[in-house]
Amino acid sequence: MRSILFLAVTFLASSLVIAQRSNFNGLDMNLGNLYRLSDAKTRSISPENFTGEPGKGGMMPLKQGVSGNQARDLGLGWKVNPYVYIEGGKTITLAEIQGSGAVQHIWMTPTGNWRFSILRIYWDDEKEPSVEVPVGDFFGMGWGEYAHLNSLPVTVNPGSAFNSYWVMPFRRKCKITMENLSVDRMNVYYQVDYTLTSVPEDAAYFHAQFRRNNPTQGSLYTLVDSIRGKGQYVGTYMAWGVNNNGWWGEGEIKFFMDGDKEFPTINGTGTEDYFCGSYNFENRKTRQYQEFSTAYAGLHQVVRPDGVYTSQQRFGMYRWHIVDPIRFEKDLKITIQDLGWRSEGRYLPQQSDISSVVYWYQTEPHAPFPKLPEKNKLETN
Repeated sequence: MRSILFLAVTFLASSLVIAQRSNFNGLDMNLGNLYRLSDAKTRSISPENFTGEPGKGGMMPLKQGVSGNQARDLGLGWKVNPYVYIEGGKTITLAEIQGSGAVQHIWMTPTGNWRFSILRIYWDDEKEPSVEVPVGDFFGMGWGEYAHLNSLPVTVNPGSAFNSYWVMPFRRKCKITMENLSVDRMNVYYQVDYTLTSVPEDAAYFHAQFRRNNPTQGSLYTLVDSIRGKGQYVGTYMAWGVNNNGWWGEGEIKFFMDGDKEFPTINGTGTEDYFCGSYNFENRKTRQYQEFSTAYAGLHQVVRPDGVYTSQQRFGMYRWHIVDPIRFEKDLKITIQDLGWRSEGRYLPQQSDISSVVYWYQTEPHAPFPKLPEKNKLETN
């Protein structure tokens, strides 16, 4: 009788473990659930395994690999094809994934002009991308030079290691491409880490859109005005170039949602306030701008004039709405005022050079993106 009871209890416990495991799809990973098992399949695409198939990494023949000559003494499997190159004016597919799952991490280190390298991501059978952004701006490097960025969804590490941890679910297909607008060939080392698993019914699709005004018109910059559908806004990156003296960040950010007209539902109090700083981002001891990079917000880049060719102040800032996403039911528009100070304590309408990337999740289909600026208007100069 004891043996039968023991077997029954053991079977019940095993059944509960299996049931619990079957309910976990391997997404939403964090320190609190790393011990949980699932049936999700881990895969990774890189130049050493273009398809992500099991057991297919490091098979590039010496004669076909970009580093085949360097590996000639060691042979197959010894770093024969660690990167790809993109000729000027060409587009290549970095990754194409079939099935249901989610991109969980992207690492890359591209050469060349980061404003001329356009990253695009397509979900399922889309003809138009849900992500269309110069690769530098997508990773918070809009000014074309390295600055350390240490946040939860994006990190940039020495010397130019771009990392994205945005979770990007898809139901049938994921396609990632990169276009080289430059006339010169560029190289890209990269790795796309993803999981094949079931995706919840309420999972929305990741989007990112780039814009630039140089200079702003009417001292008002529109980050986005074409979001249609149901979703949640999760992040802002801005590259802000200042064309006048004095403090430049008095402008308020405004979120117009779900039919707002003249006045928004969410109205900030100042540029540095929105990016979770205060009082001009100033270090009161050194009387200089103080860079900072945190989990959710940062002024991670300050490009200071060097007295020769770098003549204007430039700033890189990010704000991630991870614990406070901005939810919308029908539509979303975001603007920020380009505002500084003039004499006698009056606001100064400015004409700054501003670029931005906005990040959000929404149901598909999404509204068409505005056309990217032409090459000359993308360039930072």
